[in-house]
Amino acid sequence: MKEFKYIYGPVYSWRLGRSLGVDVLSRSDKACTFDCTYCQLGRTRIYTTKRKIFVPTKEIIKEIKALPKVNIDYITFSGRGEPTLAKNLGEVIRKIKKIRSEKIAVLTNSSLMPDDQVKKELKLADEVICKLDGSSLATFTLVSKPDSGIRFESVKEGIIKFRSIFKGKLSLQLMFVKENKDEAQAMAKIASEVKVDEIQINTPTRSQEVEALSESEIQKIKSYFSRFNVISVYDKPRKSIKPISGEGTLRRGRGDV
Repeated sequence: MKEFKYIYGPVYSWRLGRSLGVDVLSRSDKACTFDCTYCQLGRTRIYTTKRKIFVPTKEIIKEIKALPKVNIDYITFSGRGEPTLAKNLGEVIRKIKKIRSEKIAVLTNSSLMPDDQVKKELKLADEVICKLDGSSLATFTLVSKPDSGIRFESVKEGIIKFRSIFKGKLSLQLMFVKENKDEAQAMAKIASEVKVDEIQINTPTRSQEVEALSESEIQKIKSYFSRFNVISVYDKPRKSIKPISGEGTLRRGRGDV
């Protein structure tokens, strides 16, 4: 098996199907704008909002070109931290689209959505999954633990503005834990403002630090989003897919890309 450094999987994703991950950060320590309480990658060691090139575009494309024959639905940008921190995100997406026919998805915590350049690069994807962990500054701060320069209202407005220019599929992932489970109705109101195509209701089933909500609790939360196209982490059984990357590379991903 070839040892890939920057791509991993494919894994079965409850929201994307057969998904091959691309890690444009690829660090031993997570680089992120948040330090979410539930993150399965552990604590944020590199806390930043500054964009830079972590992995040269040519190195990622070299691995994409070396892919064996593999049946996948999406090529998904995720990995060890926030993918929009990669200054070459847009360039990598463009170059992958020239050589692969699969759809491109980006999982983002939405923190850099106020940045017009980030929005411009995300427009290149077929699907963007924006994360939101609360309906208020207090809950957002408690659960997401953002970098000091990140403002809740700016993040929300950034997502709304992105919707107005993005022609692809925009999904909103809502991660529910005990601290925000009573905000479902308020978060549904935000989802209406954003005009999302899909709501993805999640709870940290793989976190070692935070207890996931039960299936019955998630079903109750889901009822507040009945007017949306909505899926939850408990809706589909996980399927086993043989990966093309080694175990070490798989561990650099978030598990469910």
